[in-house]
Amino acid sequence: MKSGQVTIKDLARELNISAATVSRALKDHPDISKSTKKAVISLAEKLNYQPNSVAQSLRHSKTNTIGIIVPEIIHYFFSSVISGIEDVAYTEGYNVMICQSNEKIEREIANTKALLSNRVDGFLVSISKSTQNFDHLQNILNRNVPLVFFDRICTNINTHSVSVEDYEGAYKATSHLIEIGCKKIAHLSGPQNLLISYNRQKGYHDALIQNNLPIQDDWILVADSLEQGFKSAKKLVNLPKAERPDAIFAVNDITAVGAMKALKECGLKIPEDIAIIGFSDDQKLAPLLEPPLSSVAQPGFEIGQEAIKLFLKEISKPERDGVFEKKVLKTELIIRESTRKNKD
Repeated sequence: MKSGQVTIKDLARELNISAATVSRALKDHPDISKSTKKAVISLAEKLNYQPNSVAQSLRHSKTNTIGIIVPEIIHYFFSSVISGIEDVAYTEGYNVMICQSNEKIEREIANTKALLSNRVDGFLVSISKSTQNFDHLQNILNRNVPLVFFDRICTNINTHSVSVEDYEGAYKATSHLIEIGCKKIAHLSGPQNLLISYNRQKGYHDALIQNNLPIQDDWILVADSLEQGFKSAKKLVNLPKAERPDAIFAVNDITAVGAMKALKECGLKIPEDIAIIGFSDDQKLAPLLEPPLSSVAQPGFEIGQEAIKLFLKEISKPERDGVFEKKVLKTELIIRESTRKNKD
């Protein structure tokens, strides 16, 4: 037999039967005898026959492949979401193609084009920090291809989405800092064009207002990475002592880690001098820090599961009806040593 990928014609030639018979046998067609099915399957396994997925997709107008676009795969949150997606996708007979935008809209646009050219059956997308034009995403829907947003959703496009209660989680985190006696609370925020960053800052803002505590512009700094968290915390520490905050609410745990590093380098104790709380996607990192970091936990794995379930529900409709679900999942405030203190 010739080298290369084994085809149905190769199997038919070896068994001296027609290619159509081989094809029906592989599909367990009732018109094919058990002995023929057994012979075909046995030879297919022996020769490591793999179906031609491209040819199948052309026949059925379906690839059973879902395109996923995330800002950065390296972040545990997005890998956790992907695991949740794959958990459901695998059982439903779908494969996934994963792309990352690296927080650049140009890469995100290129990703959508590449996935469309590969004829994916649908998209699950978390937008980049720099995405403020959404034509490439609207184009997906214009082609009648299902699109589901998760975590970082786009309100300009009406489609399915899965997010968490960012506002409520931030409100609870800030309220916790107030309950332990903090009165000058800073916020390391994300870019406000992202809805998750906007809602977390709004939750922080409203908690302070409702407790008659001051909001100062120099206590709110855009910092949503390890490096930015470190630099911004240094700025806060360098304020005159009377104006220095006594607590920090960070938009995510990675930023909080950078802030903790800066405080320690400056000789400040956590939480005695400055308490810190983050916003997390998973609770593997936070307990390992010194001190362990208080955080608002969000269910990354569940977000992935819910996102693909919405896709499966959409693709199973006989006709697209323009009715979309906006799922919002709960967060959980987890208190650890970085905020355990009592003030007079």
